[in-house]
Amino acid sequence: TEPIVRKSILPLAVGLVVLVLWFLLRPPRFWLNLTRSVEPSAAVGAQLVDDKGCRGCHRIGGEGALKAPALDRIVQRQVEEDPALVSLRLWLRNPRSVKPNTAMPDFRLSDSQIEAILLYLQEQAADRE
Repeated sequence: TEPIVRKSILPLAVGLVVLVLWFLLRPPRFWLNLTRSVEPSAAVGAQLVDDKGCRGCHRIGGEGALKAPALDRIVQRQVEEDPALVSLRLWLRNPRSVKPNTAMPDFRLSDSQIEAILLYLQEQAADRE
């Protein structure tokens, strides 16, 4: 019985390692939503923008770098073309699924974090009008 136990433990251990690596390196959406849930608000979005260093590349509310598009204008344009902001949601969900060669990292944001960031960007865009 001992060799049978060893044979069954190895695949189980390998499966567990693969599962842990998957959740660490490329967590599934349900896990992100479970572990990174926030109350969507402009204030939470502002904190996320600061925490993720978005202004290191983007200009938001008149502050930040111009290595990437200014996000005030993107939100203003998107509201006219895409009132539900579907394309921005997809972009924040996984930038490389929208543009494979983008320099923008995938921050592995939960759906509620994405909503908070969009609320903040919309607030900033409204203040710039």
